[in-house]
Amino acid sequence: MTQRTVLDAPDMKRAMTRIAHEIIESNKGSDDLVLLGIPRRGVPLATRLAEQVASISGRPEMASELVGSLDITMYRDDLRSGAYRAPEPTTIPAEGIDAKTVVLVDDVLFSGRTIRAALDALSDLGRPAKVRLAVLVDRGHRDLPIRADHVGKNLPTSSSERVNVSLAEIDGADEVTISGGRE
Repeated sequence: MTQRTVLDAPDMKRAMTRIAHEIIESNKGSDDLVLLGIPRRGVPLATRLAEQVASISGRPEMASELVGSLDITMYRDDLRSGAYRAPEPTTIPAEGIDAKTVVLVDDVLFSGRTIRAALDALSDLGRPAKVRLAVLVDRGHRDLPIRADHVGKNLPTSSSERVNVSLAEIDGADEVTISGGRE
């Protein structure tokens, strides 16, 4: 199976820095902002973004106040297919999400079904003023009318290809690769 690297660690860092700046610009600052990572790889990405947003805003101490995680396990539409995933904790910043701009953070946007589940889970937690979406990679192929507001890299792929995101916090290194597809 062929595999090629499409983002290495410096590329990922640049993409995350750009996304952090876009989030601040679209929110007109970092006030009333919450970044919720979708487990598994969205959580460390949200943490990285929160650290960058806090640093850019000149308040690095507020990073932990910006970030949380949103477990979507029980909201997925593939539970009946036997695709079981162990639930992970949902953590919300102390001030909650009501009247805040919530940025959902995930590694890859593909069909849109994960984000649909995240929107359902989010609605059970409160009522944000706005919900935005930040992803490291948008690979296309939507099943649902969902699009990302902040994208690290648009990566046109065939449906037979697989996008693999590796993060230092989970996998020991930062990189995005594509495997499979045309031989």
